[in-house]
Amino acid sequence: MQLMRMIKDQSRSIQFEAFHVFKVFVANPNKPQPIIDILTGNKEKLLKYLEEFHTDKDDDEQFKEEKAVIIKEISMLGLQPAGAGGAAARGPA
Repeated sequence: MQLMRMIKDQSRSIQFEAFHVFKVFVANPNKPQPIIDILTGNKEKLLKYLEEFHTDKDDDEQFKEEKAVIIKEISMLGLQPAGAGGAAARGPA
């Protein structure tokens, strides 16, 4: 997936913008199976990378919240029954 390469680009601006596209795929409550497969297959790598991703943006509350949601969504992959969907299937927080 080209997007996963862009999120590791040398340019921090490209990384940041690629993250915004990436989060759309991760946060989608109706992820297509190929997307689920890619995310699940790369789950540990993604979680490790995202923990260190743009840690200098601690003053950006929106980014911190979005990053936390994405990390939680990826962490939940493979833990829910097939067809359960993402955050929408779990109901309101």
